[in-house]
Amino acid sequence: MNKLESLKKHSTIVVDSGDFDQISKYKPSDATTNPSLILTSILSKKNNVILEKSLKYARLQGGSHKKKIINASDMITVLIGKEISKKIPGYVSTEINSEFSFNIDQCVRKAQKIINLYNNIGVHKSRILIKLAATWEGVKAAEILKKSDILCNLTLIFSFAQARICAESKVFLISPFVGRISDWFLKNDIDKKKSLIIDHGVLALKKIFYYYKKNNYSTIIMGASFRNVDQILSIAGCEKITISPVLLNILKKSNGLVPIKLKECNLSKNIVQPTALEESEFRWLHNQDMMAVEKLAEGIRKFYIDQNSLDLLISQKL
Repeated sequence: MNKLESLKKHSTIVVDSGDFDQISKYKPSDATTNPSLILTSILSKKNNVILEKSLKYARLQGGSHKKKIINASDMITVLIGKEISKKIPGYVSTEINSEFSFNIDQCVRKAQKIINLYNNIGVHKSRILIKLAATWEGVKAAEILKKSDILCNLTLIFSFAQARICAESKVFLISPFVGRISDWFLKNDIDKKKSLIIDHGVLALKKIFYYYKKNNYSTIIMGASFRNVDQILSIAGCEKITISPVLLNILKKSNGLVPIKLKECNLSKNIVQPTALEESEFRWLHNQDMMAVEKLAEGIRKFYIDQNSLDLLISQKL
């Protein structure tokens, strides 16, 4: 048995890609996308049909040039999501514009628009997870959307405070970014040798996992952003793990059984959950984590840059 098949016995495998062929190859349960992956996907000539359909849709909707760009961009994201949904049995995570990360109303409106677009092309909202950055505003938007049965994936999780407010708000799923956390410590930790031995990203996810289980939180944890196979194998047993095609290929070509690493056995659980954090408390706790502050801001900026690159391409085509 290869390690990918063995890992599937402990965790739900999710592919982190917008490449339809790669998704078909590894047969994951779910798939995740983001502005960077959407941009890569649409730059591929084999997806020209999706681009042309989206441009046609935008022209038919009319409005200003800026409005057409927005409509074409949204339709590209949804059409790619639809194609992915044909190849998997589970959820497609679709991310909204990162510039809305600090505005509850904009997050809600954009999420509702994306869900309506999916519905119009025959994809039910039960197949879609809306990806929102795990800011205070993103989490509050997820609370509102859940009331309309729109489930969310809170992404760019770096601090324990982010994980706490997500659980306390009963969001559906979170994505702690294991690799990016490790990157920061490898770059900034004075004791380099220690950071090479201790994987801070894996430790951060484990802390969240056992805290959630101890307090009976229902929010699903999906490990994300891995730099190597060892990080993935270190969290076998996490409910979901989203993996790039490159690392999926390594796992598939490696034979052996994968032992479960995260399990709840003998865990003494709390009867009463901790008091939920107030906004000021969350902001203070998150602000104390230099790594999390830097990586969350960086992640939002990078997704914004890639979204702008997609918008520029659409503008030229229009």
